[in-house]
Amino acid sequence: MSGATRATGRCACGAIRYEVTAPLRDVVNCHCERCRRVTGHFMAAGQVRDDALVVTDPGAVAWWEAAPGVRYGFCPICGSTLFWRAGARGLTSIAAGTLDPPTGLTTTTAWYVADASDYHRLDPGLVQHRHE
Repeated sequence: MSGATRATGRCACGAIRYEVTAPLRDVVNCHCERCRRVTGHFMAAGQVRDDALVVTDPGAVAWWEAAPGVRYGFCPICGSTLFWRAGARGLTSIAAGTLDPPTGLTTTTAWYVADASDYHRLDPGLVQHRHE
């Protein structure tokens, strides 16, 4: 491992566990249709450099390529959405709900708020972007 553990997390069944060895970006909510459908609500995620994410068994993570270069990582046993990656940016978004508390993170921003479902009330305290 390249550094001290800053955070840990896992899927619902515990088959996939991970450690984060660098600071996580605060949480960003994405309300785009794809993230809504993958998570069942919206994606709330921190983000870290790929080299700072250590998955105990990386081969256990199933990846779905939703569009060219856009991939969601999940547990094939319990179905938990764990990660999101776009392109070769060297960054992985981590579903905030899979992090072990206390996270020390704050939700700061909401993206694609125009795509939020009609049942959801957006937090007016967040910076909001209608589109990317």
